[in-house]
Amino acid sequence: MPLDKAKQIVTSIKQGDVKAVYFLMGEEAYYIDAISNFIESSVLSEEEKGFNQMVLYGRDVSIDDIISHAKRYPMMAERQVIIVKEAQDLSRTIENLVAYVENPQPTTVLVMCYKYKTLDKRKKLSKSIAKHGVIFESKKLYENQVPDWIRRVLAGRGYTITPKAAQMLVEFLGNDLGKVNNELEKLQLIIKPGEQITPQIVEENIGISKDFNNFELQNAIGEKDIKKAFAIVQYFAQNPKNHPIVMTVALLYSFFSKLLKFHALTNKRDAAKSLGVNPYFIKDYELAARNYPMKKVSAVISSIREIDMKSKGVGASNLPQGDLLKELLVKIFN
Repeated sequence: MPLDKAKQIVTSIKQGDVKAVYFLMGEEAYYIDAISNFIESSVLSEEEKGFNQMVLYGRDVSIDDIISHAKRYPMMAERQVIIVKEAQDLSRTIENLVAYVENPQPTTVLVMCYKYKTLDKRKKLSKSIAKHGVIFESKKLYENQVPDWIRRVLAGRGYTITPKAAQMLVEFLGNDLGKVNNELEKLQLIIKPGEQITPQIVEENIGISKDFNNFELQNAIGEKDIKKAFAIVQYFAQNPKNHPIVMTVALLYSFFSKLLKFHALTNKRDAAKSLGVNPYFIKDYELAARNYPMKKVSAVISSIREIDMKSKGVGASNLPQGDLLKELLVKIFN
């Protein structure tokens, strides 16, 4: 996982093993920022930074400019640090960095922040960095991986979180780790180290209702709790901006797709791994499987697709989101 590789990089730097080149790339900006911020704050002392630390931006410089700065000698310090942010703006000429990477200035730490893109691994630069420095790819996590990421990050900071509370955060914030981390830091200011983050704490401090959200709607449908499901959908209808139908439909489609897969499993003991969910939630799939036979699950998936199309204006004349969700519930429960 990117988290483990990022920790390895930070640990190596703390131990004094500082490389000449760090190329941080990929779709998930969180780790790129975290590693570059750590290097920016810790490699040089405050006294050394004034003359020996420089932040450049890809849109303002060329590869030749970067190399010219990197070849300078530090002033009254063991090394200098050059951080190039938004280096993806140099993607057309990035391979021109090969010559420097193959013979880097040993007293320079060059950090390239290449967000939302990756190097072509078949080309020379990628291979050269792997040989002479550190190349780190920050991949986006799938949403079903984020709850475990939340748990691990909080554990490293001395906190715990209930599975439901973690799921609420993911349902509200998605897989943007920067946003998730910002909310976790807010919670850390409120609760004491060692305490557990619960749905109640999330509701009170982040503004996510613990009773009226997509996760609770999924549970109500799985349990065939018709009254609760319609109450949640009514709440969504009154707050459409905070509960867009596209998110609800996507989550329900994912749930019933996994439920279909659950029905097909011959060994239910490996269900959590096969479905890619926390073992805590397998009981929800077991209950839903009893309430929805495989044939019914297939029909529900078809209904979800139909409502998704209607929500996009296909076969429906701009029906309100609440009406479409109520129509979906009728189809599911019939």
